[in-house]
Amino acid sequence: MTDIDNLKKEFAGLYGPGADPLLFFAPGRVNLIGEHTDYNGGFVLPCAIQYGTYMLIRKTEDGMIKLASVNEKEKATIPVKEHFLKHEILWFNYPLGVLEQFNRKGFASGGMELLFSGDIPSGAGLSSSASIEMVTAFAVNHLLNSRLEITELALMAQKAEHDFAGVNCGIMDQFAVGMGKAGHAIFLNCTTLDHKVIPVQLGRYRLIIANTNKRRGLADSKYNERVAECQLALAFLASRFEVKKLGELGFPQFFKGQDAIPDEIIRRRARHVISENQRVLASVAALLRNDLPAFGALMNASHDSLRDDYEVTGVELDTLVNEARKIPGVVGSRMTGAGFGGCTVSIVPEEHVPDFIENVGKNYTLQTGLQASFYIAEISDGVRQLTN
Repeated sequence: MTDIDNLKKEFAGLYGPGADPLLFFAPGRVNLIGEHTDYNGGFVLPCAIQYGTYMLIRKTEDGMIKLASVNEKEKATIPVKEHFLKHEILWFNYPLGVLEQFNRKGFASGGMELLFSGDIPSGAGLSSSASIEMVTAFAVNHLLNSRLEITELALMAQKAEHDFAGVNCGIMDQFAVGMGKAGHAIFLNCTTLDHKVIPVQLGRYRLIIANTNKRRGLADSKYNERVAECQLALAFLASRFEVKKLGELGFPQFFKGQDAIPDEIIRRRARHVISENQRVLASVAALLRNDLPAFGALMNASHDSLRDDYEVTGVELDTLVNEARKIPGVVGSRMTGAGFGGCTVSIVPEEHVPDFIENVGKNYTLQTGLQASFYIAEISDGVRQLTN
């Protein structure tokens, strides 16, 4: 948890006296189920969590954008421009990409001082980048009185990730960070952006996030490769069906037309996306009838599909999931996020949480040589202004 008083002192030390800065917060997110479906126009079921990004921001008259973070050593002073350009320092590109989106909509940013502080593990698959983008978008929207809806801000943040971070992500992360509601998951159609909030009634269970602590960056991972493989699968299937996204296909169509895909690997990529879409629909039904065992079984099936058909798990994630499933009472465990490292999410009986953390952690270290980190996640609200 960020110490706000210390953050304010840090801001004053960096930028000197002036008007009191405004304080904003954007959460991270954990995706309960629906992985690699968002950029395929499918369904997802994420929720916002209590960990996130705090930001202090203040308008200035000096025509400069000043960026700093208590989590990073680099700082920047960048002249306000009609168009911002990508920066060689990666983290600067998240706020700069968002500011560029405001420019393109005709909202000139003017001078600003920004200080970020985050408690989301970077590179862990909990959307630290989307959290930075959305807290920037929400705060700048407020400062400029541009009156854009959160859905529009999420689309702008997604475009910033595409153009400035080089990651061809779907809309899920930014949407979940923006639209999160405490105690609820967001059932989102990533093509239409139609969405509903679905109550997650955990009762005596807890959501436990386990971080592999295997660092990976999406832009230099195989994430974009999977996007390209899905586009190739879609091109083959489009020879049989009138379809613009893989997420539009149901299983009967896929089984009827899968022979149109000549490559077995590409066929398996499509099979994951289409089966995962069905699992999201079944998961929503399970949560609405408060059937956690059924939901957990779908989580398990999701991970197995991501391991076998989509091949984005790896030894570290598989080890955490395998060890989690050995703990008494665990109803489900799966990787969450893009994969290639990052985190798992598990539903664990409250009385077994200490045992889970101790034994999963110990066995993970024995098998991988890495030390996992564990977080008890609370489902929180989305991006917002805080009183300071």
